Amino acid sequence: MSENIKQIAERLKALREIYGYSIEYIASELGIYTEIYTQYENGELDIPVSFLFKAANRYGVELSALLTGEDPKLKVYSLVRKDKRLSIDRRKEYKYQSLAYNFINKKAEPFMVTVDYEEDKKEVSLNSHPGQEFNFLLEGTLKIVIGSYELILHEGDSIYFDSGYPHGMIALDNKPAKFLAIIL
Repeated sequence: MSENIKQIAERLKALREIYGYSIEYIASELGIYTEIYTQYENGELDIPVSFLFKAANRYGVELSALLTGEDPKLKVYSLVRKDKRLSIDRRKEYKYQSLAYNFINKKAEPFMVTVDYEEDKKEVSLNSHPGQEFNFLLEGTLKIVIGSYELILHEGDSIYFDSGYPHGMIALDNKPAKFLAIIL
């Protein structure tokens, strides 16, 4: 695993230890198997952003603190220039860029997400997290699966959904898809 994932894993473990939680307890609280949580904490398995968001909420810290080791400090506004976005490479299928990583006490997490086109990829990898999600497709065509629903989004389309349902996306039409995602 990358050095970045190992550092995030160390922060995750430190938070659990600060709170005095057992691995079994926090895994149950976060809704995953103990074995998976242990692999996350040991830096042996890529950690989905949705899980990190859920863990950050559970521990009462900002997602960016888990990702970077630094607490956000801005209260009035956070301007993030297009070449200064915080890249978050958590899952092979998606490339995330945080659009407000330095704003404290956010009520939502905005991301720019790119889904690369994979010629042989036909099945959508699913994940879920508490809350809601809004996606606005900026470029490309995207197949999104939410629970038992399959939808095709084209440039300019948007979707708002309960992110507790298993969901995932794949890019279509031989090119990447880029969308604005807001996780609430």
